[in-house]
Amino acid sequence: MSAFLHLYYQANQHIGNPMHPLLSDIQLLAFDLDGTLIDSVPDLADAVDQMLIELDRPRAGQDKVRSWVGQGAIVLVKRALADGLKIDQIDETSDLFMQAYATFLTVYDANKGAKTRCYAGIFELLNAVKKAQIPMALITNKPYCFVPEILEQLNLGHYFDLVLGGDSLEEKKPSPLPLLFAAEQLKAEPTRSLMIGDSITDISAGQKASFKTVAVRYGYDHGLPVDQCGADLVVDSLAELV
Repeated sequence: MSAFLHLYYQANQHIGNPMHPLLSDIQLLAFDLDGTLIDSVPDLADAVDQMLIELDRPRAGQDKVRSWVGQGAIVLVKRALADGLKIDQIDETSDLFMQAYATFLTVYDANKGAKTRCYAGIFELLNAVKKAQIPMALITNKPYCFVPEILEQLNLGHYFDLVLGGDSLEEKKPSPLPLLFAAEQLKAEPTRSLMIGDSITDISAGQKASFKTVAVRYGYDHGLPVDQCGADLVVDSLAELV
């Protein structure tokens, strides 16, 4: 091989395939949504605050809501109602919870994409994986009814071969069920699949499903830094995987 061809091959050997060794021989990439691909806290915080105002309670604000996000809408509302107390003290069958939950869903549905934005670096990875023709799944704990419109607004929907919400199956993350279901549907071996998320919820689900795991540092870590979650790799940007 001539020196020119050798240099050309080295410069272009990653085209169509992600460069990071962790992604070699991968049959499926599964992504979390909130805190991994998108920053949805501004819209979620607005909905939580409006819910609290209607209950004659003080606003929570973005900082608190950022620490509450990640385990679905029911847990988010319970955390907002508890606000520092144990959330198991909030009865999901109570009038208070049902009123609060209905208000949150209505307000969030009306404004779910108003301030939500994609994180920098995600499209570098999504485009590379799409070009490499590796199947991708979106596995979020957000209620499914909100997901398709958000993906469409942010030009994300066409990347995913399968989209699962927190209520799509009997269990949600940190259960491994959604990940194993995705692997089965997309004909991927769990040990050759990869879960990318921003918290222990995602990493734990991935580990239980025998997926490789990648954590991002910029998301919603529930107070446990992702460097302590045991992921195979921790990154500051998904562009580091390309």
